[in-house]
Amino acid sequence: MLNLYVIATNTILFTAAALLLGLLIGSFLNVVVYRLPVMMQREWQAEAKSILLLPADTSTSAFNLLLPNSQCPHCSHEIRPWENIPVISYLFLRGKCSSCKAPISMRYPLVELACGLLSAFIAWHFGFTWQAGAMLLLTWGLLAMSLIDVDHQLLPDSLVLPLLWLGLITNSFGLFTSLEDALWGAIAGYLSLWSVYWLFKLVTGKEGMGYGDFKLLAMLGAWGGWQVLPLTILLSSLVGAVLGLIMLRLRNAEASTPIPFGPYLAIAGWIALIWGEQITSSYLQIAGF
Repeated sequence: MLNLYVIATNTILFTAAALLLGLLIGSFLNVVVYRLPVMMQREWQAEAKSILLLPADTSTSAFNLLLPNSQCPHCSHEIRPWENIPVISYLFLRGKCSSCKAPISMRYPLVELACGLLSAFIAWHFGFTWQAGAMLLLTWGLLAMSLIDVDHQLLPDSLVLPLLWLGLITNSFGLFTSLEDALWGAIAGYLSLWSVYWLFKLVTGKEGMGYGDFKLLAMLGAWGGWQVLPLTILLSSLVGAVLGLIMLRLRNAEASTPIPFGPYLAIAGWIALIWGEQITSSYLQIAGF
């Protein structure tokens, strides 16, 4: 009885700690989502100027994930530490800049809250294990790259590729699947969407998705093995089709309007990694297999 009490107490403490950590990470992810694409654009521009033998930008002001300090986009008021407490500061400031009173986007506290709740769930589901630590890193990465894809239709290699390698490394210890299954999962994940891409392009002459989607599915395969790929592709296609149509209707957009596929892959892959076996078993039972 005492052991059960200790286990329950430790689980609650770990979940609460993960919630707080997730809120803090969510605040940092807001910075990553905004600044990383800008950093990539500046790097591309610098490379283009170098190739075209144009004068390089002589600006010495640092712009990275740490500098400069966060500012209000309207009045350039520097955000002070007590104005940057996840969720709480937004509520305390009533969603407005303390200097110019311009509205602060609801997205900031929502991302922080989502990251906190997802982190707490991972801690509760896996307990105090190496699996929980690895899944927290994956969850944060998927959240960041999904938001960037929504904003810019871009899945940065600087996020996807390190997580792909991390999936292979974690599975070298058998955390989620065997290293062999993880390796073939990465290969099959990339080649499956790569094949669909070229088939669609040969038939229609258009590009149906970006190379970032191939890498993202390869990364998910590296984490869960080839076994998670069918469910991931099925769920992402179903959710993407339904939500895509809803978004097009709300925006009064045409069917040819590009819709980012990365967030659907990320959501489906995350679900498949956690509940894949249960979902597949339930489906086979219902189907009578």
